[in-house]
Amino acid sequence: MLREWTADDVLELARGYQAACVLAAAAELDLFSILADGSLSATDVVNKLGTDLRAMTILLDALAALGFTEKRNGLYVLSATTARVLRESSASSVLGMVQHQANCMRRWAQLARVVQTGRPAERQPSVRGEADDEGAFIGAMDVVSAPVASGLIEEVGPPEFKHVLDVGGASGTWTIALLRAQPGATATLFDLPHVIPMAQRRICEAGMSDRVKLVAGDFLHDPLPPGADLAWVSAIVHQNSRDQNRCLFSALAKVLRDDGEILIRDVLMDDSRTSPATGALFAINMLVATDAGGTFTFDELREDLEAAGFVEVAVLRRDEGMNSVIRAVRGRA
Repeated sequence: MLREWTADDVLELARGYQAACVLAAAAELDLFSILADGSLSATDVVNKLGTDLRAMTILLDALAALGFTEKRNGLYVLSATTARVLRESSASSVLGMVQHQANCMRRWAQLARVVQTGRPAERQPSVRGEADDEGAFIGAMDVVSAPVASGLIEEVGPPEFKHVLDVGGASGTWTIALLRAQPGATATLFDLPHVIPMAQRRICEAGMSDRVKLVAGDFLHDPLPPGADLAWVSAIVHQNSRDQNRCLFSALAKVLRDDGEILIRDVLMDDSRTSPATGALFAINMLVATDAGGTFTFDELREDLEAAGFVEVAVLRRDEGMNSVIRAVRGRA
C-alpha cells in the first residue's frame, strides 16, 4: 500500500540513524554498566574507559538529551529503568541485541554498494572485537527468543518427541524450552565450535546438562548427529540459499528416525515478498550480511522440503516476524 509521504516525513526518516548511533556507541563501550555504579562525571567515565574526554562528554550529553541519563551539576545519573534493560548484568538486559544491531548498522550503511556489486557488506568489527561481537550475537538471539520460546512451543503442540536435534542451537534457549515441554526427553545441540561453550553455560544454568549432548560442527559441511525423532531448525534457513537449505533438509532426512518431524521457525513471506514488512526488511539484513541468504515463502520452503524427502508440509503458526513455524514429516524411504 502506498503511503502519502511529506518532506518532513522523509527527512525524519533520513535522520533516524542519529539516535540509533548514540545508543549503539554507548552499548559498544558498555557505558550503561559503568554509569549504573553511580553518579559520574565525564572525567570519571574517561578514567574508567580510557576514551577521549571531549568525545565522551558530547556522547554523554547526547544520552542525557535522549533521556537515557540525567545530567545534574556536571554528573550523569542513569535511571533505574535504563539500568534494568541496558546494564550487562541485569536479568532483563537487551544490551546484547543493541550491540548486535550496531554491527548490523555498519553493514546496512553499505547497502547501496551491496546492491551495486551483489556482494555482502565488508565486515567491520566493533571496538569490542570480533569475539565479543559474536558473543553479542548469541546473546541477542537469547534476548529475542527467551520471552517467547515456551509460549510458542505450547501453541504449536507441544511436539511429541523423545530426542530433539537443535540445529544451530546457539545459546540453547530453544533446547531448554523444548525439554521443559517434554520432561522425559533428551536433546543434541549442534553448532559451531566457538558457540558450544556459550550454550554449555546456559544449559548448565538451567540444570539440564545431563539431558543435552553438545556437538560442534558446521551444518553445511559436517555430518549431523543421528538418532533424533524431531529436528528443530530455528532462525537458520534465512541464512542460506535455497540450494543450501535443500542440502540441510536432505541431511536431516538421513539422520532422523522413521516418521521423524522437522519444525522450522523463521520469517515466512507472502507470495508478493512485500509482506510482512518486517520480513522484507529482514531480507535486506540477509542481503548485506550473507552471500545468498534471504526470506522465503511457504511454497518455496515446501518445495525444498519435499525435494529432500519430507511430506505433509504445513504452516503451524504465522507471525509478522521470526516466529512463523512450519512442520513436515520425514517420508519413508
